Amino acid sequence: MKDALGRVESVLILGGGSEIGLATACALAGRGTRRIVLAARGPERLEGEAAALRSAGAEVALEAWDATDVDGQEAAVAGLFERHGDIDVVLAAAGVLEGSTAEVIRTNFLGLAAALAPAAERMRAQGHGTLVVLSSVAGERARRSNYLYGSSKAGLDAFAQGLGDALAGSGVSVLVVRPGFVHTKMTAGLDPAPLATTPEKVADAIVTGLARGSHTVWVPGPLRAVMSVLRHVPRPLFRRLDL
Repeated sequence: MKDALGRVESVLILGGGSEIGLATACALAGRGTRRIVLAARGPERLEGEAAALRSAGAEVALEAWDATDVDGQEAAVAGLFERHGDIDVVLAAAGVLEGSTAEVIRTNFLGLAAALAPAAERMRAQGHGTLVVLSSVAGERARRSNYLYGSSKAGLDAFAQGLGDALAGSGVSVLVVRPGFVHTKMTAGLDPAPLATTPEKVADAIVTGLARGSHTVWVPGPLRAVMSVLRHVPRPLFRRLDL
């Protein structure tokens, strides 16, 4: 459970190799989080990152977890909670920018939705917790240049919002995080979009959102106004935009 000052004591990161996920783990460790579970494909590759988090005072566990195993998510999440007990925060950070239609939708939406639902029930049973869902401004309106990625994030975003509404009053909340272009290995080689940001800044926004009990965080903040306008551009004009 959170400590007497409301600080997060334990966090499970689904997609533990994500740069945003690791930056968030680092930010939380610096603020007193003492139990961190990094769940990822090939968790042995995260030994260096785990060592750095341990040097910051956190107890770190590495777990094998695969976002693409949609049918196995209920059992996988049950195992994670049974092995690690009470968890304050679950961060859904897995994602891919490119791939086949099935791969992108399965990784960015189906697998995470299938994991978040049982995680929510586990948190409901323990009486508290926050699900942090890494969405994207790309999900606000799918653009032709990345409509596959955008549509997968749109599905995840809508699922997370609905889940948050369904959990109202249960002691469990959902924080949807909508970053713009983030400088990561996944976006290396791409031209940065305006208002580009970093994993560390997204992590700071997540930590601030958790402290405030926010339900939505935009990173950076001005993107909220930008996307509000873009959502309402008439389709004939929208199709002519270089997006």
